[in-house]
Amino acid sequence: MKQDMTSADVAALVSELASGPNSLIDAKIGKIYQPADSEIRINLYIFGKGRDNLVVEAGRRAHMSQYIRPSPKMPQSFPMLLRKHVLGGRITFIKQYDFDRIIEIGVVRGGTDTVLVLELFSSGNIVLLDADRKIILPMNPVTFRGRRIRSGEVYEYPQAQLSPLAVDVDRMHEVFLSSTSDIVRTIATRFNLGGILAEEVCLKSGINKTKAAIQADSDEIAALCTAIKDVFSPIIEGKLKPCLIKKDVNGTPEYVDVLPFELGQYMDTEKEYVGSFNKALDEFFGKKAAETQQKQVEAVKKEPSNVLERRLYQQQSAIKKFEKDAENNSIIAEKIYEHYQDIEQLMSVLDVARSKGYSWNDIWSTLKQSRDDIPAARSIINIDPSAGLIVIDLDGRKININIRKTVPQNAETYYAKAKKLTKKRDGALRAIEDTRRSLQKKEARKSKRRKVVHKQHWYDRFRWFMSSDGFLVIGGRDADTNEELVKKYMEKRDIVFHTQTPGAPITIIKTEGKDVPDTTLKEAAQFVVSYSSVWKSGQFSGDCYWVKPEQVTKTPESGQYLNKGSFIIRGERNYYRDVAVGVAVGLKLKGETLVIGGPLSAVYQHAEHVVELIPGKFNQNDTAKKVYRIYADRLKDASFAKQIASPDKIAMMLPPGESDIKN
Repeated sequence: MKQDMTSADVAALVSELASGPNSLIDAKIGKIYQPADSEIRINLYIFGKGRDNLVVEAGRRAHMSQYIRPSPKMPQSFPMLLRKHVLGGRITFIKQYDFDRIIEIGVVRGGTDTVLVLELFSSGNIVLLDADRKIILPMNPVTFRGRRIRSGEVYEYPQAQLSPLAVDVDRMHEVFLSSTSDIVRTIATRFNLGGILAEEVCLKSGINKTKAAIQADSDEIAALCTAIKDVFSPIIEGKLKPCLIKKDVNGTPEYVDVLPFELGQYMDTEKEYVGSFNKALDEFFGKKAAETQQKQVEAVKKEPSNVLERRLYQQQSAIKKFEKDAENNSIIAEKIYEHYQDIEQLMSVLDVARSKGYSWNDIWSTLKQSRDDIPAARSIINIDPSAGLIVIDLDGRKININIRKTVPQNAETYYAKAKKLTKKRDGALRAIEDTRRSLQKKEARKSKRRKVVHKQHWYDRFRWFMSSDGFLVIGGRDADTNEELVKKYMEKRDIVFHTQTPGAPITIIKTEGKDVPDTTLKEAAQFVVSYSSVWKSGQFSGDCYWVKPEQVTKTPESGQYLNKGSFIIRGERNYYRDVAVGVAVGLKLKGETLVIGGPLSAVYQHAEHVVELIPGKFNQNDTAKKVYRIYADRLKDASFAKQIASPDKIAMMLPPGESDIKN
């Protein structure tokens, strides 16, 4: 059964999405989600069609989908950062790289070009590049020999394979001379075809696929080259005929393959034709993924929720099996005694035949022919000479009889098995008591465990912190939340902060009409500088200023244009020069229990287990995981730590760009 897309599948998909009625060119990018570790879903607005979803599973598949997996309640950092760069942008191109399982999607937003690279080969990735093809953000930062997929590095393609579309007789002859395998395996691996298409090429060419590649003559190589061009002609000529291949799997009809065009090897197999290859991919991969997830959810609901409960469930199941098997062995032993004379007669006949030199095959043939003359022979189902066993039917039960033992010895063997299983059951019963005692102790500890207390606040979706003096300070996460803060939550009595250079969150001190101490002003200054492009560029200080709300406007000067999330500041600015960056995260354990982040002094005022950060070399995901491990170790309670400060929650508190933990 097909597990992932082939290069031919990618070529067919790109041909549909890059032009024609299913084109995504000029589609507007909406929100991005990450429903699974290696999967993202991009919401698109397609002109004249409305909203749709592009699903990408790194290393496996990409297609538009109607089978939507639910998004996680807490958004993960990768899709949030992707949104920051491409949300609201428009798709400018979609192309395949060199007939490989790599798709590139060009995006333009506000005059800035980016490229989203979808790697669908094994150990693939999803990578966002800037206009100079430098990596802005990878889903999984990894390093291979000679290839680094990390922020700031220039993106390099994996080692190129030979394209079947460019194959010629000379190149194939050269590859075959260096091959140690047969023809079908050589063209499958060296020409990026995969097993199914390599089989099709051999079928069309009429060449013996099992022949050693090095032994192929010039006529056979020419025939293979012609067959390759013939197989791929539907893609080259744009004459796709997408279909799903259906076969019986364990008595149930299932889709086993999805194809952009028909193949000769499936000529007599049941097929279901689909209007577009994209839809065929969704029916094959998307529907199956959604069904698999649903089964997993249902299985988790049925199973006990913790380790001790699962152990108890398994022990109870084992006891039932031990009791059933012990009873079955006792019944078999009794059946042997019930049919003592028949079994003894049968064993005597076999013993005489063997003493006369007959082979087991001869004996078995004779017994089958003599079932009317020898009543005991009718019960024989099979003979296993190597193990010295005959399988007989006693009152509907299949029973193994060892011909090297007497009838009582055979019965005793089954009685011994029953006794052994009964002892195992008794041991499992004792183990169950131990498990129940452990469960009781765990419940007792649970009653003493710290409880997670966290209320939902209107400002949770923004960046925020509580100053040392108790003032709420909030900042935007992106252009959308900057707009929302100014339009919905900024009041005349507030104080507004921003950095001298672009790329900072609009930051507001909610004064509630009170006088704001210098401590809070300085903390807000450090906050706006630290969560700006200053940190992202690896600098350790920057300038900022504060103004009154009436100085902030969306009305530009004549001839100017303001991007979303941008504002005009008019009038005098109150500057803070050379403000040092400084961010910390900590755990608030009194009252509400949650992870908080912000300026050093504010976090130290309100939190415990404070971890200070500096600009560094680790992306948000890696930094968040390092901080989480510190908390799990300090709290001595991994479950509690994960509930209040999981890596995803910690990542929401971190500055943009790369960081490190300050020693």
